[in-house]
Amino acid sequence: MKKEFVMRGQTKSGQQEVLNFSGYKPGYAYRMTEFQLYGSTGLGAGNFSGFGIITAAKTTTAPTDPNFNDEGLIAVSMFQLPTSPSYPVSSQTIVNDTFLITQNLILMVQEENGTPVNWQCRFESVKMSGPEEATANYKQFTISDG
Repeated sequence: MKKEFVMRGQTKSGQQEVLNFSGYKPGYAYRMTEFQLYGSTGLGAGNFSGFGIITAAKTTTAPTDPNFNDEGLIAVSMFQLPTSPSYPVSSQTIVNDTFLITQNLILMVQEENGTPVNWQCRFESVKMSGPEEATANYKQFTISDG
């Protein structure tokens, strides 16, 4: 049986959060299955364009400038709510659901008007053998130490 859990929060535009995986069970890794963004302020009255990025690297890039050559890139997401009814709500997310997470991640959000961004991530646990865990830990360590 897969065990799922959710991390969620609200982050100021241009700021970072650490998604903390320390203290989780030895012998397990975690796979991200979902990353969503949503506005936080005056959604019925104004324009909202939010962008988010999650990485396993030591530092992150701006969510508006993702680089898919970055092996530490786990997920990117955007959510746009225009003021004009002529334009539909737009949302797009890309998640590397094959990356086995064993260490902390960095999340960064940005919104064009500077308002905070609500975010939610869903993860599932993955049981690993000792050698699999060592390999996953080493891979994420080399990415985050690079």
